[in-house]
Amino acid sequence: MSFLDLRPVFYVNGILLSVLSVCMVLPLLADLYFGHDDWQVFFTCIVITAFFGGALIFGNSGYDFKVSTRQALIITNSTWVFLPLFSALPFWLSSLNMSATDAIFESISGITTTGSTVIVGLDYAPAGILMWRAILQWLGGIGIIIMAMSVLPFLKVGGMQIFRTELSEGEKALPRTAKLASSIGIIYLALTIICALCYMLVGLEIFDAVAHAMTTISTGGFSTYDTSFSHYHEIGPETVAIIFMVIGGIPFVLYLKAIRGNLRPLVTDSQVRWFLSILIGSIFIMSSYLIMQFDMNGGEAVRRASFNIVSVMTGTGFANGDYGTWGGLSVSLFFFLMVVGGCAGSTSCGIKVFRFQVLYSVTDVQLKKLLHPHGVFLPHYNGKPLPADVPLAVMSFFFLYALVFSLLAIALSYIGLDFITAMSGAATSISNVGPGLGPIIGPAGNFQPLPDSAKWILSLGMLLGRLELFTILVMLSPNFWKH
Repeated sequence: MSFLDLRPVFYVNGILLSVLSVCMVLPLLADLYFGHDDWQVFFTCIVITAFFGGALIFGNSGYDFKVSTRQALIITNSTWVFLPLFSALPFWLSSLNMSATDAIFESISGITTTGSTVIVGLDYAPAGILMWRAILQWLGGIGIIIMAMSVLPFLKVGGMQIFRTELSEGEKALPRTAKLASSIGIIYLALTIICALCYMLVGLEIFDAVAHAMTTISTGGFSTYDTSFSHYHEIGPETVAIIFMVIGGIPFVLYLKAIRGNLRPLVTDSQVRWFLSILIGSIFIMSSYLIMQFDMNGGEAVRRASFNIVSVMTGTGFANGDYGTWGGLSVSLFFFLMVVGGCAGSTSCGIKVFRFQVLYSVTDVQLKKLLHPHGVFLPHYNGKPLPADVPLAVMSFFFLYALVFSLLAIALSYIGLDFITAMSGAATSISNVGPGLGPIIGPAGNFQPLPDSAKWILSLGMLLGRLELFTILVMLSPNFWKH
């Protein structure tokens, strides 16, 4: 019996750990600049992370690797497990005196761009820690885009193979996977810089502008203040955030096409149109509700509804007030938007808009067949017939999403959390949104009061949601490990 070659797995993890150690230099410099002793913590973490990364690289280099599907799955899963462990070291060793559970929770929340936090007192936290949180979300964001465009379509996870077809047909100008990843990385960096400059133009200090830019374009949602965007009380920062959260929720490959001269997909792509339609419709409903039920000024209602709805649907998790106090409609609408999420190929999570489009198309075909039993109808996506295996993959994903959500909610209820906290906690973790609903983990609350067991359950939910469920669960099958 031959064994599965894990050398490519170790080698890729070594490279990523080395990149992680280099990224720790920035928070080290931030602590040095602001005169905080935690720079020594980051120096220690750089040495530890670089040592393990280098050992994995040198111990597994010099071979002609040919990565199989199983190896690709192990690489994808292992990187999203090992990187948060090393990323947690600065939290654990810092002056914040965080427990190992809290450190790992914060790290997983950061790198999965969820944005749930257990840190209380962000306004007074060391600059290095605040920068590290932002960097983790920024790295997680680009990692998600690359995974969604280059790994998941070829692994046929949850219907993502539909984008392999889109990238390969009629797009000869697009480079191969490695070139595609680097090109999108440049666009991602450029948008981050533009976002930071816009934040500075509307009055944010350089440090806050850079940190918020990284967590906005990655739709992560970590802020440098406990009160998030309520700290500013101004429309300027909120407007910048809305624009770049929407940009982060749109497939980045469309930006690449636009730069290469093909602007049409940004306007005609059906997923983008559905995404924007759901956003605009939800903003209209919520604004009118706030005006009628709370006698809120029209401009204020639109401002608050727009910011929070865009934040929740893109999975960013910024807040400019406690929308949990807006009555029953806000709870149900925001819960729905958490689940829907943004577009595939963006930094957002959730079920993704394209899966609802596929489900709608399949349902439409079934209705037509009932009316015309002898007719021939095919489900379509973006004007093209769906590949035969996509509807089944998408429906399987919906079932698995509902099952995992139910199990997470039951587990959280079992350890004593109330209904709204358990339900919204399960939804916000598997959808990688950030704040939940209710007084404990809502936009005005924090995940710190939860017991450690709840934090571990939510951490698992965040990883499952970020890796599109199937990517992790397939490894639990005994057949996966058999040749």
